[in-house]
Amino acid sequence: MPGNRTAPGRRVPRRILVIDVGGSHVKFRVDGRGRILKFPSGPELGPGRMTAKVLKRADGAAYDAVSIGYPGLVFHGRIAAEPHNLGEGWMGFDFAAAFGKPVRVVNDAAMQAIGSYRGGRMLFLGLGTGLGATLIIDGVVEPTEIGHMPYRKGHTFEDFLGEHGRRRLGTRKWRRAVLDVVAHLEAALEADYVVLGGGNAARLKKLPPGVRRGENRNAFIGGVRIWQQRGAAPRPRAPRRAVQA
Repeated sequence: MPGNRTAPGRRVPRRILVIDVGGSHVKFRVDGRGRILKFPSGPELGPGRMTAKVLKRADGAAYDAVSIGYPGLVFHGRIAAEPHNLGEGWMGFDFAAAFGKPVRVVNDAAMQAIGSYRGGRMLFLGLGTGLGATLIIDGVVEPTEIGHMPYRKGHTFEDFLGEHGRRRLGTRKWRRAVLDVVAHLEAALEADYVVLGGGNAARLKKLPPGVRRGENRNAFIGGVRIWQQRGAAPRPRAPRRAVQA
């Protein structure tokens, strides 16, 4: 993704404030270690309010740059669509001015995928309030809008695998739907392995070969990696277009 690599000769920021914006909570911490702080999100949370809450709870912690994992479409480092589960005003919001530091924004599933990546061709699915999907191919990150594509009976993948789908189906049927979707997408995208992240990944029991659970904390590793020098971390690239259901 243009703008997501440190230019030659430019100093890599040492302390990164990483913010993982979710449909139910916003989690953040400075760098890849330390205490994770959080507060509720939801349909009333806009970017200004989110920023103010982070700054208040960060309580003057020093940082050199900011990474934001955003639960929606990000194109060339900019938010390209309003989120489904949060308030409005995210498109065009000046995060750099609000935080007073350089800011990089990536899709939240992409950020956790970058932190989970171990080489090769990896498919990451984030099972949370919605469904995030990212494919990493030999270090190049391809965020996708697979979650909004049709799946069954006029419903999308997200309708089945997101939290609303789990409540509608019940956890047992939801688990079966997750495994069915994983099998189809793994074959279609020719993934070497699949990582299942997000809060609901913990609800799954036995996983098939080639599929593993991701740690939600990997989002913070990913948030640090996107500021590292070229070759030290996967290189995010935005999707060419959104796929509508």
